[in-house]
Amino acid sequence: IERGAIETTEAKAKELRPFVEKLITKAKTGTLHSRRLAGRHVAHRETADKLFQDIAPRFATRKGGYTRILKTGHRKGDGAEMARIELISAEA
Repeated sequence: IERGAIETTEAKAKELRPFVEKLITKAKTGTLHSRRLAGRHVAHRETADKLFQDIAPRFATRKGGYTRILKTGHRKGDGAEMARIELISAEA
């Protein structure tokens, strides 16, 4: 959420996707309760503010599918499948 994208293993990206999707859906309501729920999972207040002030309004009319996973190949050291999980653009 801080950077908008992260490169990690494909398995971790698939685990992260539902977590981020639910967090953004909760943030779209903008209530104090949803802010407190997000605060449980987001480490920094600045990140929570970005979630509620920038990201949630960007996806206000979208029902879901806020992230995408792009496969980026294999990691050199151990051959693990790598993927980039990122927030989609608002126009999409």
